[in-house]
Amino acid sequence: MDEADRQLLRRCRVRLVRELQVASLWDVLLSRQLFTPAMIEDIQHAGSGSRSDQARQLVIDLETRGSQALPLFISCLEDTDQDALASFLRMSRQAQKQKPEAVRPLNLMPVVLGPMGLTPEDLRGKTGPLKPTPGKLSPVVLGPEQLWPAKLRPEVLRPEVPRPVDSGSGRFSDVCAREISKQNPDLAYALNADPCGHCLIINNVNFCLKSRLTARTGSNIDCEKLQRRFRLLHFTVEVKCDLKAKQMVQAFMELARRDHSGLDCCVVVVLSHGCQASHRQFPGAVYGTDGCPVSIEKIVNIFNGASCPSLGGKPKLFFIQACGGEQKDHGFEVACASPEDRTSGSDPESDAAPFQEGPGPFDQPDAVSSLPTPSDIFVSYSTFPGFVSWRDTKRGSWYVETLDGVFEQWAHSEDLQTLLLRVANAVSQKGIYKQIPGCFNFLRKKLFFKM
Repeated sequence: MDEADRQLLRRCRVRLVRELQVASLWDVLLSRQLFTPAMIEDIQHAGSGSRSDQARQLVIDLETRGSQALPLFISCLEDTDQDALASFLRMSRQAQKQKPEAVRPLNLMPVVLGPMGLTPEDLRGKTGPLKPTPGKLSPVVLGPEQLWPAKLRPEVLRPEVPRPVDSGSGRFSDVCAREISKQNPDLAYALNADPCGHCLIINNVNFCLKSRLTARTGSNIDCEKLQRRFRLLHFTVEVKCDLKAKQMVQAFMELARRDHSGLDCCVVVVLSHGCQASHRQFPGAVYGTDGCPVSIEKIVNIFNGASCPSLGGKPKLFFIQACGGEQKDHGFEVACASPEDRTSGSDPESDAAPFQEGPGPFDQPDAVSSLPTPSDIFVSYSTFPGFVSWRDTKRGSWYVETLDGVFEQWAHSEDLQTLLLRVANAVSQKGIYKQIPGCFNFLRKKLFFKM
């Protein structure tokens, strides 16, 4: 698929996900050989298996299906009586390929400007410069050359600068800014390797009875979304489930000991119960399935320059879906709130656990040296320190669901910090109890994911 069709699909993705009727498409897609049976089965099991998740994954996978994928897909829509969507895509594609007509230069005629009483006939035959006479101003002749914009003073010509318009996905200005930043190594990290790095996901769902922590129903949905998302972002993804605290630390240390010299980035995702914990730099802790906490600070420190030299100068990203404490935020009243953000009919749970006063047996601070100055580190928390993080038992956590959707729509044009601002804004509008994600940003440059 060429870049023009790919950009068109991304701009139209929101409408396609909202309106596409996938159930009637499977047989037609197979008959046109647009997808294989195995690919269709993967699409049908995408996310929670809902129509919107299937539609979203179908549109994403369509980008990989060759130069004629979009015309074939439009004909499939017509064959299944989805004429409105087919017409919308066809007209959008035709409009995109039409080039604007070249602007013809105006054939301007000279204009004589002078005081009343002087006519062009008065000027005929005059070869020298016009001398001003009392009571009469010298006429000025302005022709095409003198009217050319480059000749005018800056304060004379002030074209109105158009305000950027959010067109839904992948604004031209955003894409340009991305490309400009990527070409300057002082502005953006280089993520050119393929794969660009390792991604480790730890998904703790079932906890031992002694821990008194409940099963995290819905976390597997989060795990599947993030596994697929980071693979699309060119990471090698490894998932480990239901690890005790010591096993979690061991998994982090094994990843840090690998040779990352040929890679450009590293991602760590932790999905678990969490709590408050004493800290110096990074707040919070996450639980192993045995009920023992591992501090976020300890996890981040495993990947510092001393412990993992092959990641020196490269971005190290941490995404933490866990509670930061036990407080429940009721929020405050604002002028308007979307009804759909109240998640009616959902079954939210929190990932909270009691506050840990002081270090536990697997969270001993280094008694010899302090943590090094963090650099090239980005830690994204699902919630504000001290507050609970909400998880829907049927759709997964608010944070991961929103993160996945934002990355899908905007990761091709926006940097990481801008993406996380979108996530924070969207999550903050959900539910009766409120939640606001946040981050600790010690990156030195902008980070644009490899697309």
